[in-house]
Amino acid sequence: MKRTSKNKYMVSGVFFSLILVLFLVISPTLSPFLDRAAMISAVFSMPEGSLAQLQQQLSEQNNPPPLPTAAPHIEPSKPQEVQATPTPSPTLDEDNEDLVSPEEPTQEQPKVPVDIPKKHRGTVINEDLSGYDTGNYYHRGSLWLRNYTDLTEKELDKILSTPTDIKSEFVSEPEVLIYHTHATESYNPTDDEIYDKRYNWRTTDNNNNMVAVGAVIANVLEENGVGVIHDTTQHDYPSYNGSYERSYDTVTKILAENPSIKVVLDIHRDAIEREGGVVVKPTTIIDGEKYAQVMIISNCDDGSGLIPKWRDNLRFASVFSAKIEENNENITRPILFSHRKYNQQLSTGSLLLEFGSHANTIEESKRTAQKVGEALVQVLTEY
Repeated sequence: MKRTSKNKYMVSGVFFSLILVLFLVISPTLSPFLDRAAMISAVFSMPEGSLAQLQQQLSEQNNPPPLPTAAPHIEPSKPQEVQATPTPSPTLDEDNEDLVSPEEPTQEQPKVPVDIPKKHRGTVINEDLSGYDTGNYYHRGSLWLRNYTDLTEKELDKILSTPTDIKSEFVSEPEVLIYHTHATESYNPTDDEIYDKRYNWRTTDNNNNMVAVGAVIANVLEENGVGVIHDTTQHDYPSYNGSYERSYDTVTKILAENPSIKVVLDIHRDAIEREGGVVVKPTTIIDGEKYAQVMIISNCDDGSGLIPKWRDNLRFASVFSAKIEENNENITRPILFSHRKYNQQLSTGSLLLEFGSHANTIEESKRTAQKVGEALVQVLTEY
């Protein structure tokens, strides 16, 4: 009985196959459906146990495995700066500082490993983050500014049409204060296309953190007869939280003791990261050497009256940044103009400077600090 049943199915299968072939010749457009019909008819002539195998194959054809996802491609070009959402550095987020708890800084600059294990490797890309005319950029001559306030270009023009009155008196008293809210911020130990994900970018070694960058500016000022105080207090150590409150106390005390101070600079470095853990080093080339791009941050009052002299700060920041850029094209990133404070309510000429990012090297940032110091001397003596 079993053999007879099989023969009957085989005959039926042959009959249906002949009909399908006839339709294929007459109507090619039906071929996808007929192919499936032919496969179904062939089931009846298959050995026992093959039906389940065919069902599995059909299921795999209807539900193929997902294709591998390609890694995102990030083009290191100027438009990337606008298209990507800016990643604010935790070192600058005064409002959320208490939410950040970085690891303990190292006591010394870490030794460069001979070979970073593959699982600990991250990617570094060089990017030119200088300004260009689009989006919320404000551009006049060598001045570039990124406007995160409600002020219009016309209003900015009016503010910046008044020249800054901050200038050196060439007196024996200090006229510039340099300090560090986050002194232990540090840099990548090497200029490589990879970084070690285990490194936390902080060190108490003042030869390899922001104190070393500030020292370069202080030396340039002193060499040119401008009085300067360089406060090297590590306000972010041993506790990172509350750094701005501690630097507020330090600056307030120094200003009270030195009323001759006209310019107050808080020296930091940025932290820029793209999708997939790719870190960015804002870089420009001058005479064949890499320089970390610098960004000045000047803050606008939000209507509360907490930064009463913000216009004076902005005028000074604009002249300062334009002079740096005028001397060395593409060495600056646009001024970041927003509604934060960063202790800039304490003095005129109070600014925050970002030298590169954590992906830059200390050498690249110190080269830029030399150029920044030279431009500051020019601003204080020429305007």
